[in-house]
Order: sequence, then structure tokens, then C-alpha cells
Amino acid sequence: MTAATATDHPSATVAVEKGHGRAAGKRRSKILTYIGLTIASIVAVFPLLFMIFSSLKPDAQIFADLGGIQAFLPVGDLSLDNYAGVFDRVPAGRFILNSVIVTVAIVALGLIVNSMIGFAISRMRWKGKNIVLSLVLATLMVPFETIAVPLVFWVAKLPSIQWAVDGFLLKQGMLNTYQVQILPYVANALAIFLFAQHFGDIPKEIDEAARVDGASWWTIYRKIIVPLSGPTFATVAIITMLPAWNSYLWPLMVVQQESMRPVSVGMQYFFQLNPVWGQIMAYGTLITLPVLIIFVIFQRSFVQSLAGTAVKG
Repeated sequence: MTAATATDHPSATVAVEKGHGRAAGKRRSKILTYIGLTIASIVAVFPLLFMIFSSLKPDAQIFADLGGIQAFLPVGDLSLDNYAGVFDRVPAGRFILNSVIVTVAIVALGLIVNSMIGFAISRMRWKGKNIVLSLVLATLMVPFETIAVPLVFWVAKLPSIQWAVDGFLLKQGMLNTYQVQILPYVANALAIFLFAQHFGDIPKEIDEAARVDGASWWTIYRKIIVPLSGPTFATVAIITMLPAWNSYLWPLMVVQQESMRPVSVGMQYFFQLNPVWGQIMAYGTLITLPVLIIFVIFQRSFVQSLAGTAVKG
């Protein structure tokens, strides 16, 4: 009887109707979101499908399929001839090896350097750390193209360590070396910011307890903070890996020896003389799939870290 009386009350009826309206609005919003994400995914996937399947077709079939859905499907005379042609036309294996070396070095050094800077800014007490963080973030607004020429001048004068038969040698100039492709990308302002944001949200009482027990800052960083920051390290690894793997302008300026060039610079070889589009698609597939595979492996940590940073920000 009480329930019936409450339902018959006008204000209760209005509240129930409002609740149903909000629930329906949320459902519509969720449906529209899923539709939008599906459309965006299709738009993003179609170029990849076209590249992958075109890499298996001869040029004549690629152009014949452009007018229909066949361009995005594995139909027709498929073969791996284009991939064999890639390795016949350019030293693709050497280019891929160079990019792997450079990318792994940038990611490994970047995780160490940027996380230590983020730790110092977020956990340690010293004057001016907010100013330092502001200056670091300000570098995000400076296009790399504006500092590329002065940077080339500097690296041409700086000493480089090179391997020789009788040991390591110190020579002037870093041009045509792995070092010149690695060092400019190690420090990353966005990576420092992500580390500082995440490290700053870990309770500082942990530091105080560890310091009372005699732990140094290095011990706190290595044994406490780093194990608690797996998703952030995965995110930084991805955001530093992508520009390192795709780097084109910088190695084009500082690397003249073919044996030291990365995969992105190797793409220009295919547009000389007579371009073979099947080989171009095959080469693009070879240098794109590793990045996609790594992203799929770490995507959960990547999304968790960015979502956490957005909420905290």
C-alpha cells in the first residue's frame, strides 16, 4: 500500500520519468559513441588493408582493383614476389637492422633518463624544480625543424666513439654514426611529464618510511617507484619508439652512408627511376607491421596510463 501511494504521488512519478529519460539518454549516447568508433576504426583500417593486400599483387592488378572493393581484399593472383623484389632492389635487411638498433637504444636510454628526471622533479625537494618542468614542457612547442640546422652543426663538431680493430677510437664529428641518430631523441619532454605526473601521485609517505630505514634516493627509485610504474613505462616506450622508428628528416640530414640509413630513408629508393608500386607496398608493410604488433602487445598499459594521467590532470 505504501509503495502504491508513493508511485501515485506526482513528484515520485516525475522522478521516475526523469530516471528513465537519463537512462535512455545514456544508452543513446553509448550507441552513438560505438557507431562513431566503428566508423573511425574502418577509416583507419582500410589504408592498412589496401597496403598489405596490394603488396601481394602485381602492379597491373593493383591499378585494376582501384575502382572497387577488391582493392581491400586478398583476391586475384597473390604472391610474395614483391617482398623478394624489395630485398633485391635495396639493402632492406640492413635498413631494418639499423632502425632496430637505433630504436632499441633510444627507448632503453629514454626510459632510464626520462624516468630519473621525472623522479627528481616529482619526489625530491629542491628549489626551481617547477621552473625546470615548465622549461621542459615549453620545448614541446618548438618544432624540430627550427633547431635541426644548428643541431647538425653541433654534432659535426662533437667527438664520437667509434669501434676499430685495436679498440675504441675517439674521433671528431658524429655524422654517419648510430650516436648521431640516438642522442638527440633520448631526452623527451612528454615522457618526462608523464613520469613526473605518475610518480607525483604515488604517496610520498613511502619515501619518508624508506629514508628512515636508511634507503637512498637511488634505492627508492629503483626498488619502490619503478616496480609501481609498469603502465607508465610501457606508455613511454611506445611514444618514444614511434618517432624513433619513423624518423626521416634527421637521419636524411646527418647520414650519408647507405650502410647507416634507417628504414624511413630507405623508402626514397623506391621512387627513383621506375617505381614498382607492389614493392613500395611490400616495403611499407615490412616497416609498419612491427610497430602495430608492439602497440597491440602494450595497448592495455598504454590506455591505462593515458587514462590515469588525464583523470589526474
